[in-house]
Amino acid sequence: MDAAGSAVEIVEVGPRDGLQNERTLVSTAAKIAYIEALVAAGARRIEATSFVHPKRVPRMADAEEVMAGVPRGDGVRYIGLVVNERGLDRALAAGVDEVNVVVVATETFSQRNQGMSVLEGLRSFSSISARARSSGLRVTATVGASFGCPFEGEVDPAAVGALVRSCVDAGADEIALADTIGVGVPSDVARLVAEVRAVTTDLPLRFHFHNTRNTGYANALTAVALGASALDSSTGGIGGCPFAPAATGNIATEDLAYALRRSGVATGLDLAALVSAAALIGGELGIVLPALLGRAGDFPAGLSPERRL
Repeated sequence: MDAAGSAVEIVEVGPRDGLQNERTLVSTAAKIAYIEALVAAGARRIEATSFVHPKRVPRMADAEEVMAGVPRGDGVRYIGLVVNERGLDRALAAGVDEVNVVVVATETFSQRNQGMSVLEGLRSFSSISARARSSGLRVTATVGASFGCPFEGEVDPAAVGALVRSCVDAGADEIALADTIGVGVPSDVARLVAEVRAVTTDLPLRFHFHNTRNTGYANALTAVALGASALDSSTGGIGGCPFAPAATGNIATEDLAYALRRSGVATGLDLAALVSAAALIGGELGIVLPALLGRAGDFPAGLSPERRL
């Protein structure tokens, strides 16, 4: 990977995708403290919560309370995940800066995750996108299960490309490709990038990787080498999808930032502060975190100037 001198944006998803699948119910105050620690570590795009029905995702039932307490300013932008127009109403009222809308690549997973068909999901995205953009919000279209489906298996990259084209036509400002169940490998990343760039050459391309089969970091580095503008990650490596069987956590922000820094790619994140943020949320959850940097420590201990990215 020859990326020295380049940069990539890290979208911190721990407060949303990280916490939504953990067994422990974290208090609103602890969530806000976690977000405050992430801001202190340099995170500037944070997926803070999701505006979904609390019966479907109970861990996100306090979305409005979280948004009311997060620190504002310093260039921080808060993202809310929405799946329907009721969710958008709530997100707008709560003062999010961006919305992330998931459109799923397969019918079975779309029904399990969204409660609607793929076509209905696209129609919903179109309505949400139009309203959100008219309110001045940036809109990300995340194509869920882009790399594989827990119910239908392999996903045709051409089908992902077609979904992306539909989302572009409906007004997406950014495309995110999600390996929701962590099955992808670097060659899959390359195939999907080629497919997406064949239908849109202009929009920023973001990736969401899970480390279920220990390929998430290799996939992330591949995505950066192929021009990704942003990567999702979760401090501590917590999380997963509650509607995907055996889906483990996201790639860990601190481990990802370490790999990128050693590869000459700037993220603007403070690794020591990320480890502290991870320890905070790990203590709230009462678990041993999947992330490894907090256990192994940084290297080298005294960073040379060329590593201070």
